[in-house]
Formats: sequence, structure tokens, C-alpha cells
Amino acid sequence: MRPARPVVRNVQLVYTHPSPLLVAQARHALERLGIPCVVHNEYAAGAAGELAPIDTWPELWVRRSRDAERARLAIERAQAAIEEADWTCPRCGSESPATFDFCWHCGTAHHGG
Repeated sequence: MRPARPVVRNVQLVYTHPSPLLVAQARHALERLGIPCVVHNEYAAGAAGELAPIDTWPELWVRRSRDAERARLAIERAQAAIEEADWTCPRCGSESPATFDFCWHCGTAHHGG
């Protein structure tokens, strides 16, 4: 006989998106801040067609409802950083995505600005 699963209370949904990659990035942002969280529906995409598409999206839940607002703000900040403009390498002139700290072509460090 399997032991009873503990009842989880005070969990709160803070983010959902059709892309598992974006949900994973959000989860990592929260984990870096020490916010306990869990992803639900991580493998539900296979049920698309049987369920409404939105019901198969991965969901990011915080384990303590008191962390929900802080988590949402952290996710917004992380997404804003992704939406920054790409940058041009001063050494080789190649354009690199804003999320890259080094030029994709020559490896020169990006110093911001």
C-alpha cells in the first residue's frame, strides 16, 4: 500500500505559457531567488486534442502563497531582460541577442549600455 501524499496548501499559480521553455526559465528565475515552486502540466502536451489547448499549458506554482506577488514581479523582470535590444559587438561588428553576455561570433564580452 502506498503512503498517503501530503496535502499541499497555499500553493498559487503565478505563470503559465504554451512554451515549456519559457515556463522553465521562469522557474529558474524563482529558484535563484529561493522561492519554492513547482511546474504542473509539464508533460500534458500529449493530451492536446483530448483537452482544450490551454488546459495543457505548463503552469508554474509557488508553494507559499505569500511568495506569489514577489514571484510575479521576478518573472516580469526576467522577461523584460529578454526583451532588451540586441547588441553589436565592438570588435567584430556581429549582432548578438540581448541575452548573450559574449559575442556569439568572436567571444568578446558585452559590457552593456
